[in-house]
Amino acid sequence: MPFLPASFHLVLALCLALAALSAQAAPEPGPEEMIRDSIDDLMGQIEGRRDYFADNVDELKGLVDDSLDDIADFRYIGASVMGRYFQNATPQQRSRFVNTFRQTLIDTYTKGLVTFDYRELRVLDSQQRQRHEDQASVAMEVVAIDGTVYPVSYSLRLSDGQWKVVNVIVNGINLGLTFRNQFDQAMRDHGRDYDAVIESWAPEIAVEELEEGGSA
Repeated sequence: MPFLPASFHLVLALCLALAALSAQAAPEPGPEEMIRDSIDDLMGQIEGRRDYFADNVDELKGLVDDSLDDIADFRYIGASVMGRYFQNATPQQRSRFVNTFRQTLIDTYTKGLVTFDYRELRVLDSQQRQRHEDQASVAMEVVAIDGTVYPVSYSLRLSDGQWKVVNVIVNGINLGLTFRNQFDQAMRDHGRDYDAVIESWAPEIAVEELEEGGSA
């Protein structure tokens, strides 16, 4: 499958990077407040400094990395992506995959943050009511310069009193499910060799798939 161009990379980058840069406050913010705060904070970090970060990508990458450590539940995400293979993986393999998966996303998202031209980022005023006390979703839209609107929905779970992002849906494409299917296919291709799959892990989404969208 072809890789996404830089413009699509940021659409994916916003899925976690926006939440990752949220300002911490006491008491802990609710899921919608956290996403709103993260967008304001991100705009403040990048606005007027895109050229600087384009020449100093490692600095932005470090900022995203440090922030993600507090906001995104990568252990939960990693276990979800490994799916049915998680139980038979060794603790070392689980840890290695989480770290590899995390670094892959950070590298891709950071690059996208300084290359994508957007017109507006907006958290929708009308949000769905939470069905469960420990689960929530927050809907927002990314409006590109050409007017194309990309709907983004964050899935969050309450962990130790703090809301954390565990999945994202972009234009109807469930990224967590997509990556899980890719991991499953990689395991089949490599004869269920965990180490080989982890070593060669490079998640991708077909351009056509994101353009056409899908059902959540």
